[in-house]
Amino acid sequence: MTTKTWFITGASKGFGREWTIAALDRGDSVAATARDTATLDDLVARYGDKILPLRLDVTDRDAAFAAVKTAHDHFGRLDVVVNNAGYGQFGLVEELSEADLRDQLETNLFGALWVTQAALPYLREQGSGHILQVSSIGGISAFPNVGAYHASKWALEGISQSLAQEVAGFGVKVTLIEPAGYSTDWSGPSARRAEPLAAYDEFREAQKSAPKRQSSPGDPEATRAAVLKLVDSPEPPLRVFFGDGPLALATKDYESRLATWREWEPVSIEAHGKKP
Repeated sequence: MTTKTWFITGASKGFGREWTIAALDRGDSVAATARDTATLDDLVARYGDKILPLRLDVTDRDAAFAAVKTAHDHFGRLDVVVNNAGYGQFGLVEELSEADLRDQLETNLFGALWVTQAALPYLREQGSGHILQVSSIGGISAFPNVGAYHASKWALEGISQSLAQEVAGFGVKVTLIEPAGYSTDWSGPSARRAEPLAAYDEFREAQKSAPKRQSSPGDPEATRAAVLKLVDSPEPPLRVFFGDGPLALATKDYESRLATWREWEPVSIEAHGKKP
């Protein structure tokens, strides 16, 4: 199999690190970005010039374009672009500050957009490439206390579905990876939390006793083989779940939506007005 060159954001931890290792272990090359490249020192020592560590804050558009150019100039091409950098913003909708929401969108949405825009000219010119957008089960459904996160991932889903149609003619593929809960740093030190309002204390207590949506978190290392199957597929999907459980949750959610739309279809048709 022909080796590939990857560009991975947020490579210092979580999925980004796992997929960096997966690519390097099989002989691929990786431009791995992180806010602190010292977190990649062990990988540099292990894999040598197969990995190019790059310092990057994805919210800086100019820096994103510069990092992608550096990676392309260094390796000569880009085959897989992984927009993984992101974090979870916790807080009920009324509790969110302007900064909470804007910062969430700057990283999870705009950060992915800047890297995508930076990479596309190279992918179009070579007539191939695969963009992996790390979304979430929270990109197609929604739960309390993470509204800002959902806003960022639903937006990423929409813009990526449009993108997939726009670049297909250039030989460029787009896949939205939608993980369920995993043992990553998403809800740990990397997460941010809004200032709580006392008015919602009772609601929060009720949520603690609510049934869990997933019995146990997934193992991030187990995603290594899965992501390699994705990038090696000649016809990769636009969307794919990672983890055991998302399909059942999505099925229940979408069946409910369809039932509601059907129930209210007479009102929908009435709202159309008279046909000519």
